[in-house]
Amino acid sequence: MTAVSADRVESAAQARSIATRLAADFASGAAARDRDRELPHREIDLLAASGLLAVTVPSVHGGADLPPSAVAEVVRILAAADPNIAQIPHSHFVYLNLLRLAGTEKQRRRYFARVLDGGRIANAQSERSAATVAEIATTVRPDGERFRIDGVKYYCTGSLFADLLAVLTRLEDPDNRSGLPAGEYIVFLPADSPGVRVIDDWNGLGQRTTGSGTVSFDGVVVEGDQLVGRAAAVNAPTGYGAFAQLLHTAIDAGIARGALTAATEFVQTNSRPWFEAGVARAVDDPLLIQRFGELSVAVSAAEATLVAAGTAVDAATHGVPGGAGSPDGSGVPELATRASLAVATAKVLADLAATEVSAALFEVGGTRSAAADLNLSHYWRNARTHTLHDPVRWKYQHIGRALLHDTPPPLHGVI
Repeated sequence: MTAVSADRVESAAQARSIATRLAADFASGAAARDRDRELPHREIDLLAASGLLAVTVPSVHGGADLPPSAVAEVVRILAAADPNIAQIPHSHFVYLNLLRLAGTEKQRRRYFARVLDGGRIANAQSERSAATVAEIATTVRPDGERFRIDGVKYYCTGSLFADLLAVLTRLEDPDNRSGLPAGEYIVFLPADSPGVRVIDDWNGLGQRTTGSGTVSFDGVVVEGDQLVGRAAAVNAPTGYGAFAQLLHTAIDAGIARGALTAATEFVQTNSRPWFEAGVARAVDDPLLIQRFGELSVAVSAAEATLVAAGTAVDAATHGVPGGAGSPDGSGVPELATRASLAVATAKVLADLAATEVSAALFEVGGTRSAAADLNLSHYWRNARTHTLHDPVRWKYQHIGRALLHDTPPPLHGVI
């Protein structure tokens, strides 16, 4: 994948304007791309060229340094148009945040510059072989003066479109030949590195064009300065997990809005009224009006809590000394706790809205809305698939424990 020439975004207002313009383009072909599993190479090129993928690059490195709330709004706008496209850069933003928190100055200069030039980062994180998703089998080990990566990753969203892969590894160095502390490391490496195999085998029922296939690593040789330890970002109250979850929440809220818009347009133009309503138009059916009111409240509530969560994450990461924008990245525990709980609350409501509204689309649209050629099911399939990432039952747990036991959420990167 070759990086494209990218524009520079300078403000949140400009980012929102660009996202809105791109979303109008992306929405027109979203259902067909999903139906035919047509990968959005053109669309991702446009996204990279727009400069939106570089909006979190710190100002000292030439970027707009936009806060998490602004990024979440961009993602929400894109997700309302095509949730696949909105999810593809999720890990891109998360791993740029990791560089801010835990990378060396040399690493920041190198990778931020590449992103400003249109470069794209994808994750190679999840595995299937371990007992839980938190256990990492892929290893990075000393190999002479360099290091070697071996393992297999799954659900590698965006890997088919990426210039760089961010590979989650476990350091295997029992004799401490490398001098590095034990633990987990993200290794940044070109997607076309020798020994890397990117496989287009994602077959989920939703999010079908996210490029979330398998990536294998067979003796991939890397330099030591490609390794970034996760501990500084994850094991301190930096807001790292809250930022990542905020973007997932934005995707769900966007799906909910997109589904509601599609339902509204379909009922206005295609649906027939139920005969018992005694009206000439479906939009005048009082029971249908009631249902649309309920769905609108669900979507608006999800969007409102997303805004509140974004404000909390901004405070935890950008608004105070020790936040993500500071050199030490140590963070403020109270603000990090508030951010995680605010995002957890928003995630619950966005999850519920996305799955309810995308299913209710058929309830309010009637039999005509189920026609296969329309592919309106992509909203529900996308919602159901994406909301599996982080179960909301655990969001309720963390919220309840904070309330009853005054226990802060754990520092593990996913809340």
